[in-house]
Amino acid sequence: MWYSGRVQRRFHYARSDRDHTLLEGFHAWKHAVRFGAGIKWAVTDDAAALTSLAHQLAPDLTEHVGSVEEVPADGFRSLTPTPPDSHVIALAERRAHSWDTLSAREGRAVVLDHPRSPHNVGAVIRVAAACGIAGVVVLGEVDPWHPSVVRGAAGLQFAVPVLQLDTLPATDRPLIALHEVGTPLPEATIPENALLIFGNERRGISNELRSRAAQTISIPMQEGVSSLNLATSVAVVVYS
Repeated sequence: MWYSGRVQRRFHYARSDRDHTLLEGFHAWKHAVRFGAGIKWAVTDDAAALTSLAHQLAPDLTEHVGSVEEVPADGFRSLTPTPPDSHVIALAERRAHSWDTLSAREGRAVVLDHPRSPHNVGAVIRVAAACGIAGVVVLGEVDPWHPSVVRGAAGLQFAVPVLQLDTLPATDRPLIALHEVGTPLPEATIPENALLIFGNERRGISNELRSRAAQTISIPMQEGVSSLNLATSVAVVVYS
């Protein structure tokens, strides 16, 4: 069968491959194509259904459906642990960015300090792309190009620069730390070139980064409410 052997192994290997990523589902594939990703291989279990979906949700991509190979349903389902219901899985080249390139971009950027959840990181990237943020820096072990993150971001890693680092380099850009104790967001003045730092879902921002921050801000919340989801916090701040 077409899906045995080399092809199946290639898709499985992409889950840990640092040069490629998997696009699982229509929205991830749609955004990757729309923002010029290098698609190496795309497959569908139902070409007619995928064409109909493109007509409904992304008419600009209808012509690209022709490059998606139709394969048997059992082979399609074997390519990923979580096969999508939206009839497309693709293999794409990651887009590389350096710290120097990202930090030179105009506008605010988001820094995530050792986040724990790949799904939260994906949701943050989705918010950042929608808002037109200059970039997203992920400190720590969560790979922003892991297929779970790409799925959560709906493939919008191709719309906004994303970068994984161990630590945040020295920079002339002002660091603004989000913390439960700080200047209330409505009263804060955030520079246009700020790096907005959001902490780990449990521990918050590290002491090292807090000590480097030019300003600490907080999101006002009703008494008794202790926190917001990471992506929600990012959305509140970047759209303020």
